[in-house]
Amino acid sequence: MPRSPAPLGTAGDLVPDVARIAVLRANWLGDLVLTLPALAALRAAYPDAEMTYLGAPWHPDLMDGRPGPWDRVVVVPPWPGVRDAPGAARDSAEVRRFLAAQRREGYDLALQLHGGGGNSNPFVAGLGARVTAGARDTGAPALDRWLPYAHEQHEVLRCLEVVGLVGAAPVTLEPRLAVTPEDAAAAAGVLPPGPEPLVALHAGANDPRRRWPAASFAALAGVLAGEGARVALVGSGDDDRRAADAIRAATAAPLIDLVGRLSLGALAGVLARCRLVVANDSGPRHLAEAVGTATVGVFLQRNLLNAGPLTRRRHRVAVSTGTDCPVCGTDQSRSRCGHDRSLVSGVPVATVLAAALDLLEDGGPAVSPAATASVRLVCTSADLHDADPRKCTEGQQPGRRAAR
Repeated sequence: MPRSPAPLGTAGDLVPDVARIAVLRANWLGDLVLTLPALAALRAAYPDAEMTYLGAPWHPDLMDGRPGPWDRVVVVPPWPGVRDAPGAARDSAEVRRFLAAQRREGYDLALQLHGGGGNSNPFVAGLGARVTAGARDTGAPALDRWLPYAHEQHEVLRCLEVVGLVGAAPVTLEPRLAVTPEDAAAAAGVLPPGPEPLVALHAGANDPRRRWPAASFAALAGVLAGEGARVALVGSGDDDRRAADAIRAATAAPLIDLVGRLSLGALAGVLARCRLVVANDSGPRHLAEAVGTATVGVFLQRNLLNAGPLTRRRHRVAVSTGTDCPVCGTDQSRSRCGHDRSLVSGVPVATVLAAALDLLEDGGPAVSPAATASVRLVCTSADLHDADPRKCTEGQQPGRRAAR
């Protein structure tokens, strides 16, 4: 019986005699995680090649010395649209020195996984590789092998299609990142001992429009702590610090505040120790998925299309379809007005709570029989916006099937 074709094949042939590969993606933590299946495909296709990951200043902190498909990490200089920084320019002395040094590496392949190519394709072309490949948005210069950049496409699949241009077939669709003994030791150093299940909350996001209100996280924390979970707050930076302070002020639940205390490796270790992570569409949610922890993510519908988890048994989503700015009414899917108010504030606490409790039950994610199972604490739908856990009552969670 003939085999059916693979659901995601390759659009190009393997390049012969490849000894050195460069891959560009110099943006955020979540972007790195979404690139991991493509890196795994490249490693399987070119097992003996040295792979250099061209990233941002934070990438070596997480990737250096960590088992993975890459061999080394090199930080790219400031370049408009690739690594934005004061004074970024395509013709700076730093850029010229960098590109000259990279051309001496003698790359056989250079792949652009960074974006649409308007800024990143010229950067990759400047590496002097024998063969270049990447996505190409309207008006972007072409590389040797390219495919159209489609905005309505999941990032994992986009990256896999790009590496498919050089003959690298998918080996997985799910991102995976190794947790090292050092990560585990760092986590053990900040987490108090105890048998209770650990749940981490991340209330931040690079885009403030993707941030679920701190009051909603506080209500969730109160219920989860009442159910016997230990609740930790994770994150970094001033915005995450303000969100954590607001959560602590809005709940009497005991919280383990780890905001600003963790390196990226320690964060990976903490998330790997968790039974569950509840977060916005953010780097820590992606990282939690990559280290094998169940997640509940609060998403804008358009971001779910590009960056949401591909499976639902261990990864649930609570989705906002809103696009209009609550201040001026501007459709944020067309232009950004600058008010940057949350577009996910209307996501009900009840929806997130139902998904979280479902994943916490019986030591792991629920399967079909749980569709009719009861949840010990549920929130009434009378006023979901005040996020008050005292409204929780005994019974079956409204909207539980939708949350699944």
